Amino acid sequence: MQQLLIKGGQRLSGEVRASGAKNAALPLLAAALLTDGRVRFENVPHLHDVTTMIELLGCLGVDVLVDERMGVEVCAAGVNEFCAPYELVKTMRASFLVMGPLLAKFGEAEVSLPGGCAIGARPVDQHLKGFAAMGAEITVSDGYVRAALKPECNGRLQGATVLFDMVTHTGTENILMAATLANGTTVLENAAREPEVVDLANCLIAMGAKIEGAGTATITVEGVESLHGATHSVIPDRIEAGTYLLAGAATGGKVKVTGVVPQTLEAVCAKLRETGAIVEEGEDWIILDMQGKRPLAVDIRTAPHPGFPTDMQAQFLALNTIAEGTSRITETIFENRFMHVQEINRLGASIDFEGGTTAIVRGVEKLHGAPIMATDLRASSSLVIAGLAADGETLVDRIYHIDRGYERLEEKLAQLGARVQRVSG
Repeated sequence: MQQLLIKGGQRLSGEVRASGAKNAALPLLAAALLTDGRVRFENVPHLHDVTTMIELLGCLGVDVLVDERMGVEVCAAGVNEFCAPYELVKTMRASFLVMGPLLAKFGEAEVSLPGGCAIGARPVDQHLKGFAAMGAEITVSDGYVRAALKPECNGRLQGATVLFDMVTHTGTENILMAATLANGTTVLENAAREPEVVDLANCLIAMGAKIEGAGTATITVEGVESLHGATHSVIPDRIEAGTYLLAGAATGGKVKVTGVVPQTLEAVCAKLRETGAIVEEGEDWIILDMQGKRPLAVDIRTAPHPGFPTDMQAQFLALNTIAEGTSRITETIFENRFMHVQEINRLGASIDFEGGTTAIVRGVEKLHGAPIMATDLRASSSLVIAGLAADGETLVDRIYHIDRGYERLEEKLAQLGARVQRVSG
């Protein structure tokens, strides 16, 4: 099993480019199921989760070509299977995103209940509620969700108003894709507003969909009879970019991240400025300069976009462990997203819990290297940040979590002067 060996205490400095966003690429690949035309995606990150989605599309009969620059061309004209198997869906929750396109285009879908990071229940009930409102008959048995159009739908989903009980990122994307081919108008209320949702909407519009309101809490979709091929570039990964900025802050360094959309990181940059960092933004870059100073502790409370992203919570917790003062980290999205705490405490951090959703972090002057274990994707990046800030050697185990969401992490950190290498355990 591969591990990351980190020799900490090195101030990071330099420039790194953000990859395409995993959380945008996965629904985009699923969206290609909506048309018989060829859809080309550029700036696709080379990640395990992306490979899993490509394998899943292949299982459905989709023709997928990947070039050396990680351009991905998808043609779903030959789809001959409507079941997404457990073997693939169990590893990645985003696999469930094929249900909306399959149901809308072919009138039926069968998808295993999803897996992925063990950071909470993350049910799919809001997805199913939306499909049912649009005329699908839903059954759940033997670990699979089966959906089929009711006879009265005459072969097409029907436009409806879907009011989500809670803001759901993937739920919004699934219903949005399904609505593009529905008969009539679909209105999504309390919709997710994340940049990745907007990116998906922009791609669907390029494919011929009629969508208004993406990026707001109300999205309106006028269904069309068919979509066509298009070319679309995946937006930059704001979570990856934020992670490198946090790594620079934790080591007292100066880091420039290019190829980003600064507006998607406003909440993160605001909190970084509270730590005492100097943060500058340009058209497609962000510079963080900690000037060798110890950061100030900052409180974090996660919230749906445009609030503070849950996917950056663990990284800020790691920064707060070596900050001056005491901070409160409150997680409101997922109920089990503090599994990294006990591992960071192994490095000498002082973190306690207040109830089940708030961590109290008392900053210490120094962390000290130790063997630690990653428990999920974003937790793994927080352990890397803590290891970079710690004195001595830190060995991070179970780094397959990292490979799900970070493209060439150790190589990019090395560009910033980090002493990190992949080793076999």
